[in-house]
Amino acid sequence: MSAIDSSRTSKLLIGAWAASAVVNIALMYALPGGETVPFHLVWIGLSLIYGFTIWQTWSMVLTLVAVTMSTGYVFAHNAALGEIGWAETSEVPLMSMIFGVMVWHVRRRQGALAQLARLAVAERRRTERQQLFVRFASHELRTPITVARGYAEMVRDVSDESARADLTIVLEELDKLARISERLVTLMQVDVAYQRDFRDVDAELVRIVRRWEPSANRVWSVRSSVGLMPVNERLEAALDCLLENAVKFTGPGDRITVSGFTEPDAWVVEVTDDGVGMTDEQAAALTSATEPPRHTRTGSGLGLAIARAVVEAWDGELLVRGRIGVGTTVSLRIPITSRDQVGGRPVSAASMTARTPV
Repeated sequence: MSAIDSSRTSKLLIGAWAASAVVNIALMYALPGGETVPFHLVWIGLSLIYGFTIWQTWSMVLTLVAVTMSTGYVFAHNAALGEIGWAETSEVPLMSMIFGVMVWHVRRRQGALAQLARLAVAERRRTERQQLFVRFASHELRTPITVARGYAEMVRDVSDESARADLTIVLEELDKLARISERLVTLMQVDVAYQRDFRDVDAELVRIVRRWEPSANRVWSVRSSVGLMPVNERLEAALDCLLENAVKFTGPGDRITVSGFTEPDAWVVEVTDDGVGMTDEQAAALTSATEPPRHTRTGSGLGLAIARAVVEAWDGELLVRGRIGVGTTVSLRIPITSRDQVGGRPVSAASMTARTPV
């Protein structure tokens, strides 16, 4: 409803109440001794109309004074005639005070709601500015990164052995910067609503792991019996982040395992590695913090933040556990709802196992 329509409706309601108030005050005057009912109808109507209409402060004060004076005059007149006792005239100031307290509380609530609305607008604008900055920065970084990488590769091809080693480091750092830029965009977009459809999670995990096999000399394996669940491409984005961390903190010949299984009320995907591991305190910090502790896991921390954001967008949780020198396990636990079930239980494809040493 527009502001003009709202103002027009308020005027109509106030006019209707004013007409009924005149009738009830007339009945108070015409029915000495029976003025209690119309008196309370006047105030009840005023209280209701105040909650549904827009009032200027001066108009509210004038209306309160007018109702108090007119109803007070009728009570005093009837008391002077002996129809009621003078003690009953105390209802008028008491009712006025009750209404005044109600107005005070309503205005305080309206002020608080207005403040919350202003804060919400400010927060939305701040978020929009952050998203715009990330989008702009990530977009503007891609071109110079690509150009710099091209020149570095060209120079490396014609340089001597010592220069090639230095330029290889430059290329690695440029690749790292490119990945950070891509992750910023992914993290920015993770709250945007995307449709999920039923996919075979087992096949998805096998496909993702096979894509990673050529990237590192690890013993890769995947085992899953999740079946069909509502997912989208964000599952791949989250697992890419976890697998990149697993590769970073393992060495040649170490094992990286991706497991998928169901629980009574959830389905779980775990990434386990035989890397450097961590203490229980460090694992707890990773579970609750956006950025990993730098003394155990170096990096930007965006990977774990993206994985957590993806799983929390699906009402799930990210769990981390590990042991120093033994390895780390990161779990994505997503609840199963009634919409995720067919025939009262999750649809499960045949269990898949792929184990490929590289």
